[in-house]
Amino acid sequence: MSKRILFLTPQLPYPLHQGTTLRNFGLISGLAERGHEISLLSFREAEQPRLEETPLPKICMNAQTIPAPEWSRNRRLRALLTGKADMARRRWSDEFRDTLRTLLDKSTFDVVHIEGIEMAPYLDILRQRLPNAVIIYDAHNAEYALQNRIAEQDWQIPRRWPMAAYSTVQTRRLTRLETYTCRHVDHIIAVSDTDAGLLGNLDHHTPITVIPNAIFAESYNPDDWAEALIKRPSMIFTGKMDFRPNVDAAMWFAEEILPKITREIPDAHFTIVGQKPHTRLGALRDRSDVTLTGYVDDIRPYLKAADVYIAPLRMGSGTRFKLLEAMAMGRPVVSTRIGAEGLDVQNGDQMLLADSPEEFAAAVISLLRDEDRRVALGSRGRDLVRSGYDWHAIIPSVEAIYS
Repeated sequence: MSKRILFLTPQLPYPLHQGTTLRNFGLISGLAERGHEISLLSFREAEQPRLEETPLPKICMNAQTIPAPEWSRNRRLRALLTGKADMARRRWSDEFRDTLRTLLDKSTFDVVHIEGIEMAPYLDILRQRLPNAVIIYDAHNAEYALQNRIAEQDWQIPRRWPMAAYSTVQTRRLTRLETYTCRHVDHIIAVSDTDAGLLGNLDHHTPITVIPNAIFAESYNPDDWAEALIKRPSMIFTGKMDFRPNVDAAMWFAEEILPKITREIPDAHFTIVGQKPHTRLGALRDRSDVTLTGYVDDIRPYLKAADVYIAPLRMGSGTRFKLLEAMAMGRPVVSTRIGAEGLDVQNGDQMLLADSPEEFAAAVISLLRDEDRRVALGSRGRDLVRSGYDWHAIIPSVEAIYS
C-alpha cells in the first residue's frame, strides 16, 4: 500500500557528489519507483543547482527548497556558547521552520524521514502537527561516536589539541542530542550493525533497523565510461575533501604510506578526487607523486582509471559510498578496517584490509604488481555490491518499517 512520505534533508539530494545526497536520492527515487507519494523539503547550498534543474520535481509530488543558512565562524562560536551541539544549530532556519509548519498545515503524511542529525531540531514541530505519522530518524552516522574517534586521533598530535578539545566537547553534546532524538521518534534507521549498536546504547526502546548505504549499481558499469587521464600506476581516493575524516585519510596516506610504495614502485601516483580541498592538503600540491583534482563533474571516469582504489580512513562511522562506488566499477580496493566498517567483506576476498602504514603499503604494492589479482578482487567486489548493496534490493526493507 502506497504511503505519503515527507523527507527533510540537509542538502538538496542532487547532484550525487557526496554520501548524504547519494543516500537521500537513492531512498527518494527508489521509494517513488515503488509507487509512494514523495514530498521533499530541503535546504539548498548556493553552489547546488536550482530545484527545477534536477530530476527531483519529476520524482516528487511536491518539492521545496530553502537557502541553506551560512555556517560562519560567528555562528559556530554562538553555537558553542549555547551549550548545544554544533549540529543542532548548523541547519536551523526560521524560514525552514515556517515553511515546514505551512506544509504540515496544508498536507498530511503517513511517514516522515528525518535525514541525519542536522534535521533533528525540527522533530518537536513534527510531533506537534503530525501526531499519527510514523517519524523515522535515518542516522547517517552515530555522530557522537564519530566525534569521539576524531578526538582520539587529534589528542595524539599536540598541535591538534585545540581541535581535540573541541571534538571532546561536541561528543558530550551530541550524545545528549542523539539520545533525545532516538527516544522521541518511532523508528531509527542505522546504516550498519556497528552504528545500530552505538545508537541502541543511547536508547533501548525505540526499534532500530539496519538499512545500509547502497547505489544503483547499473549506473556504475565500467564499460559505459572512458578513463580519466591521470598518471599511472594510479592510486585513487575520492570524497568531499573538507570533511575531517577524508582530510586525515589523505594526509596519513601521503605522509606515512605513499613513500613506502614509491620506494618499490617509483612511478606510483596518488590522485585525490573531491570538492573543496581543505587548506591542510595544500602541502601536497607541490609533490610530484600527488595530484589534487578539486571538484570534478563525475568521479566514475576517475574510478575506472584507478589501478587501486584506497580508503585509508582512521575515523568515521557508517558505511562508505566511496567503497561501494569503487567496487561497483570493478576496482580493487585496499581499506583500513574502520574504512570498511559496516560492509560484509572479507580480507582477501572482496578487498584487502590493512591498518598499519607497513601493511597498507604492502597491500597496495602487491596489487600494483599483479594485474590478475586486481581483476579477480575487483570482480568479487562488484558482485557483492550488485547482490547486497543495490537500492532495488534494499528498498523493500525500508517499506517493511512503515507497516
